[in-house]
Amino acid sequence: MSAESTPEATRTSKTAPSRSASPTDASIAFEDVTYSVHSTPPDARNATVLANTPGHVADAVTGDREHAGLRVLVRNIALTIATGETVVLLGRSGSGKTTLLRLINRMLEPSSGRVLVNGRSTIDWNPFALRRSIGYVIQEAGLFPHFTVAENIALVPQLEKWEASRITTRVTELLQLVGLGGGDFAARYPRQLSGGQRQRVGVARALAADPPILLMDEPFGALDPVTRAELQREFAALAKRLAKTIVFVTHDLREALLLATRIVLLQDGRIVACDTPDRFLKLKHDEVCAFTESLGEHIPHNTRRSAAEFDGDEAFEMGGPA
Repeated sequence: MSAESTPEATRTSKTAPSRSASPTDASIAFEDVTYSVHSTPPDARNATVLANTPGHVADAVTGDREHAGLRVLVRNIALTIATGETVVLLGRSGSGKTTLLRLINRMLEPSSGRVLVNGRSTIDWNPFALRRSIGYVIQEAGLFPHFTVAENIALVPQLEKWEASRITTRVTELLQLVGLGGGDFAARYPRQLSGGQRQRVGVARALAADPPILLMDEPFGALDPVTRAELQREFAALAKRLAKTIVFVTHDLREALLLATRIVLLQDGRIVACDTPDRFLKLKHDEVCAFTESLGEHIPHNTRRSAAEFDGDEAFEMGGPA
């Protein structure tokens, strides 16, 4: 592992200079976090025999611990995410990316270590208050099929007891923001929308109560390549404008290079690399090389779009309804 990709490197936050700081503390920190689950061994009888063998000692984290009925999903995670960063969690399937997201909003609790949100351990938060303060966008949007678009977007503000007039205004603002301001989109149901339109509504719903933190779990992964590329570009500009703390999960290096202020690469539940997009491409770790080789000979140069490209926009909106 190179010096840049050591665990110590992950403890230092590298905020992109082009992103304006948010007045709200929206930092996230993982302090030596491990998360494990109970699992049924493939051969319970052999596991029992092994555990009872005189002189046998189960490893604390790997190897024979699987036989003891525990499976470690992420281990020894040390990572600080500063307010206003867009950190992309990159890795193969099963590397622990979504587990980290679920630890942030306390859908899961650490087996050891601490996860801090705004400097406060997640287990000290009221879980419902924590989740309402964090926007969450998933693949296929996860919209309620029996709610209209407006009702889906209004869900969290209603739970927060906003006044009806304020909710109506907010829904209108967000539909405009994500490029669905024209026509009758507010009154449509999810089944009446295209895949791209549903993802736009999913982003709008996540932003409805103006949360300082946004979690995104492969939100564009199920879209066709053209729509996906459009939404990636539009979201990159939107992220710059909103200056929220964003944690974005993907297995696509191109997407990570476009969106991230910092890329965190996971392998088998561990962080193996962590750096800015330009520097990430130069790391010599084997897993980094595997991902960069997946780009072929067309490695993007300065893929992340600079803030200057959008400084002239008086009011950026996500493009038309794909």
